[in-house]
Amino acid sequence: MITKNKARFIKNADSKKITVVKEFDADIEQVWKAWTTRELLDKWWAPKPWKAVTKKMDFREGGVWLYKMAGPDGEQQWASFEYKKIVQPNFFIATDSFTDENGNRDTTMPSQKWRNNFIKTDNGTKVEVELSFENKEDMDKILQTGFEEGFSSALENLDDLLTQ
Repeated sequence: MITKNKARFIKNADSKKITVVKEFDADIEQVWKAWTTRELLDKWWAPKPWKAVTKKMDFREGGVWLYKMAGPDGEQQWASFEYKKIVQPNFFIATDSFTDENGNRDTTMPSQKWRNNFIKTDNGTKVEVELSFENKEDMDKILQTGFEEGFSSALENLDDLLTQ
């Protein structure tokens, strides 16, 4: 049994990538479902006390997940994932962007390409998320939003959800 572990963040300015690695004490099908099902994403995606609220989700190549992160004081931050390639349950590739509530991209913030790999292990599932950026400045801008702290917190929420 895996003891609850923290996500590891590996930042590489030269390759303009952030890699996040996290192991879960759950089988690959459970972990995959948590990343690809709107009802489950809404339970863990946002760092507490924020909540994720899905407006629409179409998990297929060419489909989009449009959601907001709602803060405790009424704040809202909209975003979308545009799914480019899906090989269930091994990986999916998507473009993540800040948007408005209708899914129109916020061009003041950089988009990033996500490749989520799901790897079966002896004790559960390892998830490796590779975020690729156009340039180092875009990577730095996303890190300055508190991405590492927020995503770490969300992944801890996922840990909790998978052990329920």
